Amino acid sequence: MSILVDSSTKVICQGITGAVGAFHTKGCLEYGTKMVGGVTPGKGGQKDAHGLPIFNTVEQAVRATGCEASMIFVPPPFAADAIMEAAAAGVRVVCCITEGVPVLDMVKAKAFLRDYPATTLIGPNCPGIITPGEGPGSSNPGCKIGIMPGYIHTPASHAKSGKKVGIISRSGTLTYEAVWQCSSRGIGQTTCVGIGGDPVKGLNFTECVKMLADDPQTDGIILIGEIGGSDEVAAGRFIQQNVKKPVTAFIAGRTAPPGRRMGHAGAIISGGEDTADAKLSALRVCGLHVAETPATIGQTMARALGL
Repeated sequence: MSILVDSSTKVICQGITGAVGAFHTKGCLEYGTKMVGGVTPGKGGQKDAHGLPIFNTVEQAVRATGCEASMIFVPPPFAADAIMEAAAAGVRVVCCITEGVPVLDMVKAKAFLRDYPATTLIGPNCPGIITPGEGPGSSNPGCKIGIMPGYIHTPASHAKSGKKVGIISRSGTLTYEAVWQCSSRGIGQTTCVGIGGDPVKGLNFTECVKMLADDPQTDGIILIGEIGGSDEVAAGRFIQQNVKKPVTAFIAGRTAPPGRRMGHAGAIISGGEDTADAKLSALRVCGLHVAETPATIGQTMARALGL
């Protein structure tokens, strides 16, 4: 199984005619994702290079295609509006890849989304979500929504070890590192979610952990966090009380000086409890299997799974 998206999920791209949107729409199509169209205001009625229909609004796209997921590649000043438009049109999963969305814009978007509980927002400033599959033409092509390299992922059905994990991460590149290490060890992935590194975002660790804990095909969970905020520790406490599956954690930013933002807008140490060491200590207390370096994430997960 998987969470949020699977091979049957119909996806549109908001910003499909931009260079980045067009490039990643092509990548998603080549992976096997059921891309059914895109949205660019003023270009409705046209088609993109792959023959996908373009609509002026998300509402029009939903009516015409039945899409239930959207990936957003629009400039930062317009990204929050794109999120709200998708939710208002009834899109179930909204994945905002855009980086640099103003925090105040996201505060307004989050408040707006309270009236649309059926919509799950992933991001912004994230790599997206993927449920690995076997590629185009197969009975299980998978679903890739975003910018991750699809070829490094191993579908659950191809797990040589017989074990499958779900991965949740604030970091794109560390997600790919964890995926590659797992795939190299014969560990498949059910769904990998990049929740993004901004301080105000959609899906958080705890919400995602609960979904993966409830998925019968997911044998273990990898949680990759960063300095800043308390999301990882909150998830650790939830895991301690509610999750029986093994969970491996890594926290990036051990050498980051306090008060300086490191890469992501949310990665800034503001107090003693949101440093990497403080988070790692708290997660150990909660019973998680802690990887000391990025290079040992896969090894730590394999050991936790009994491999």
